[in-house]
Amino acid sequence: MAERDLSKGDEVSWKSHGQKVTGKVKKKITKRTRAAGRTVDASSEEPQYEVESDKSGRSAVHKPESLGKEE
Repeated sequence: MAERDLSKGDEVSWKSHGQKVTGKVKKKITKRTRAAGRTVDASSEEPQYEVESDKSGRSAVHKPESLGKEE
């Protein structure tokens, strides 16, 4: 699957507990690090994105294939 072209500030959506959640990309993670309260095993070949929910303001980390870019 082709990598999605996401940047800081992009509006995105994802599924959480069967609900569509919208938010913004906070940062692209390209190395093993701690984010959103957990260890994220990301790399430059398999990046992940820290996102912030519009509704709750909470942070989460998702793989690019689980995020949809909002228009």
